[in-house]
Amino acid sequence: MDSNLQTKNEYELKKKEKEEIAGTEARKKMIRKLLRWLLLLIVIGLLAWPIYGYFTKTATKQADLGEFFSAQSRDHIDIGASHPAYNSNPPTGGWHYASPTQTGIYDKEFSDEQLIHNLEHSHVWIAYKPDLATDQIEALADIAKSYGSKIIMTKRAANDTKIAIVAWEHLLKMDALDEARIRDFIKAYRGTAGPEKIQDSGFKDFRQK
Repeated sequence: MDSNLQTKNEYELKKKEKEEIAGTEARKKMIRKLLRWLLLLIVIGLLAWPIYGYFTKTATKQADLGEFFSAQSRDHIDIGASHPAYNSNPPTGGWHYASPTQTGIYDKEFSDEQLIHNLEHSHVWIAYKPDLATDQIEALADIAKSYGSKIIMTKRAANDTKIAIVAWEHLLKMDALDEARIRDFIKAYRGTAGPEKIQDSGFKDFRQK
């Protein structure tokens, strides 16, 4: 074989080997780069998931706790005095009478203006329509009794749902009793929601037996 041809073949062979090695290294480099990006995405996902879960859970929890209504006023008014319309039904804050109602369970209604003072004291008001089924009324009463203070339960014909659970600036409505949601609401706002954290005394079932 011609020496020049042999040298040329050897050169081409080595060149091909180098190109194959370079190609293999390039592929390995690309795979390593992809693996690093994949690992980074996994790490970001692992870090982001708890944060996403926290905010999702918080948003869901807030939804479960009903609606927020900014208190329109904390002014005392004379009994029977006029005032602007409340921004929720039942009201969650605003113009109210100077004296709250004794906490407990009642089978009668009180004026919204009087009970708003209870809300200002960080009490929770359980308001139900008079035609609510007896078993649900008793279930609400059992919930109220299980806390024993800072709870007032009354009829309220003006409700636009069968049951309304009310705290200062917070309102949870339902047409069928959901004990878990009611207890979550009470746990969240009883003794904390109102601007005045005033302890009550004498809670009892005042209904006529």
